[in-house]
Amino acid sequence: MASGGEGAGARAGAGGDLYGLLKAFEGRAAVVAGVGKDPVNEPMIRHWCEAMGDTGPAYSGPGAIAPATMLQVWTMGGLSGHAGRSAAYDELLALLDGAGYTSVVATDCEQEYARDLRPGDRITFDAVIESVSERKTTKLGTGYFVTTRMDVRAEGEPAGTHRFRILKYAPTARGRRNGGKRPRPVVNRDNAGFWEGVAGHRLLIQRCGGCGALRFPWLPGCGDCGSPRWDTVEASGAGTVFSYVVMHHPAFPAFDPPYAVGLIELAEGVRIVGNVVGVPYDKVRIGMRVQVEFLRVDGEWELPVFRVAEDGGGGEGGGG
Repeated sequence: MASGGEGAGARAGAGGDLYGLLKAFEGRAAVVAGVGKDPVNEPMIRHWCEAMGDTGPAYSGPGAIAPATMLQVWTMGGLSGHAGRSAAYDELLALLDGAGYTSVVATDCEQEYARDLRPGDRITFDAVIESVSERKTTKLGTGYFVTTRMDVRAEGEPAGTHRFRILKYAPTARGRRNGGKRPRPVVNRDNAGFWEGVAGHRLLIQRCGGCGALRFPWLPGCGDCGSPRWDTVEASGAGTVFSYVVMHHPAFPAFDPPYAVGLIELAEGVRIVGNVVGVPYDKVRIGMRVQVEFLRVDGEWELPVFRVAEDGGGGEGGGG
């Protein structure tokens, strides 16, 4: 792949070693003495569980706890941000922007859990710039991986750690010439079977070998009974729009905004995210009936999308 950051690296080299400047940010605070804007609370837990389709009994009723994966939720600053945010993280990103690494994509996150969070817990946290990688060349372009670590506390006790990693990159010259290829899905040992099914125009969902519960996305174990045993069921592909957003920004070469992305509730009861096609983006509505179809992307791989049925159905307002 062409290295889109060569010119950027040369420009930075004229004023000093870019990587050395970036490494100097490691260990600097990104957020100091942050305070969660809301305590852990039942409405947010309920909304999360409904959106994720998680019916675990531990998340409601007396003695309820929050799903562990909500750890970051309680630290989010919303549109107004957090008062404890430092300038270091913005300075780091500005340095990369100035060197030509102007694009950004989130790559992954890691979480560790120290204790359950319960309604009423007050959340505090600190965040630090943990690491900046050497320059890497990826399919998207050449750039640097930046990892931040957030240490979360509940009522002053350690509750967990959240690591978030982004890639700040310069798009490849090839990508700029041809308008860019669509980003590939992350395929790993836990979801490879799903993408193999998609390649064969089959929409596969997991079925627990212990309790029989259906689940999506694909996971190594059952969220209801914990069993690691599972097989697959081929979904009919029929469903309804449970929720949706219309994407206007940011513009990416492989996409043509605005377009609608829906959370689709399949007839089997699980939910999956996919593009909604067959009607203009501003005509998508909650409750519309859809059917899966498989889109050939870049002449190389298949992607499930959801086409609105001829009679549409639904018609409830909402969305983004």
